[in-house]
Amino acid sequence: MVNINELPENILLELFTHIPARQLLWNCRPVCSLWRDLIDVVTLWKRKSLREGFITEDWDQPVADWKIFYFLCSLRRNLLRNPCAEEDMRSWQIDYNEGDEWKVESLPGEHGRDFPDPKVKKYFVTSYGMCLKSQMVDLKAEGYWEELMDTFRPDIVVKDWFAPRADCGCTYHLRVHLTSADHIVLASFEPQPVTIEQWNDATWREVSHTFSDYPPGVRHILFQHGGQDTQFWKGWYGPRVTNSSIIISHRTAKNPAPARALPENTVVIGGRYPPTLAPETLMVDFL
Repeated sequence: MVNINELPENILLELFTHIPARQLLWNCRPVCSLWRDLIDVVTLWKRKSLREGFITEDWDQPVADWKIFYFLCSLRRNLLRNPCAEEDMRSWQIDYNEGDEWKVESLPGEHGRDFPDPKVKKYFVTSYGMCLKSQMVDLKAEGYWEELMDTFRPDIVVKDWFAPRADCGCTYHLRVHLTSADHIVLASFEPQPVTIEQWNDATWREVSHTFSDYPPGVRHILFQHGGQDTQFWKGWYGPRVTNSSIIISHRTAKNPAPARALPENTVVIGGRYPPTLAPETLMVDFL
């Protein structure tokens, strides 16, 4: 009988390419030093990335760590739930609900325009009083382990879309915080509110921001948006929002981040969000 380890290494690598990453790390890597070394080799994770469609044959972009690249591509998705109002207000925490409160409407809506992406069919709309809603993303629960966020610090890309009604002015608000396990703000994006005058073109506008090289310790992402109309008309004449997203990119920080203490002037968000997470766990727990 032939021992599997007698196969050429390139054949073993090809076999490993077809095995799910979780099984590779949990079941195959501990078998022997040969398998451990082959599973750690760059070629395997590059091949797996190619097989999964994460890269093409002519890929020429530099990759610092192919294993981390593979995991980040595997995890890549929108971390916000119900971003396009298909499930009414589900998954959103209502922070302010003034005027006639939040409402869901179908595109294009009165005095509105169709969304650039025809797959988006609905939007959330605000009223004459301040309306704000939010989600707190738990990165560990979504599969992003501590070492990944602290050492490799992948880019975090945040996007939102908003539009006014053509017949009414409005003010749009957006706030995004990267926070620690104790909800200490480590990085933030909070642009000045955008006010659009009455009798506008009702165009959908995209807001985008990329967090790069942020401090170690990020465990949650707070996303909050909304606004109100400027005419104080009864009904739903404030900004419309939809297709919001938080996506963690495969691009990572150029240099690993050293551990450091938090600055004294950091801000702590109120304690109404989820409790702190369990101690640091190995990568394989999240595969």
